[in-house]
Amino acid sequence: MIKVVSVNSSDVRGVRKSPIDEASFKTGFGMIGDGHYSSETHKQISLAGIESYKKLEKLEGLVLTPGSFAENITTEGLVLYELPVGTLLKIGEVVLEVTQIGKKKHSVPFRTMLPTEGIFAKVIHGGIIKKDDEIKLS
Repeated sequence: MIKVVSVNSSDVRGVRKSPIDEASFKTGFGMIGDGHYSSETHKQISLAGIESYKKLEKLEGLVLTPGSFAENITTEGLVLYELPVGTLLKIGEVVLEVTQIGKKKHSVPFRTMLPTEGIFAKVIHGGIIKKDDEIKLS
């Protein structure tokens, strides 16, 4: 099963995000209360796979927790960076559209996999996402 391992938020950009129980997502804006909440970007939501965490932990001996890569949603069971731009992710009642794979300019002051293995999305249909929600692709 492809699922949400963690939902993460921070009201400030460029810092690690903290896991939360659930979050509300607004169509065309992103995660309510998050520092990246805006209608002026195609990178409203960031996603990273727990598989990327395990890879970095093995390579560098780090102990990481969801949100350490500053992603909004930590997933399991999906190679995110292999998804084509335009893929729709249905998570609970929320629909996200993949808009970018990786991140060329990286300014976060800590080690992360987002530049190569993270993805970005915009909110096509709002609602609530919580830990353990199933993720369906279309």
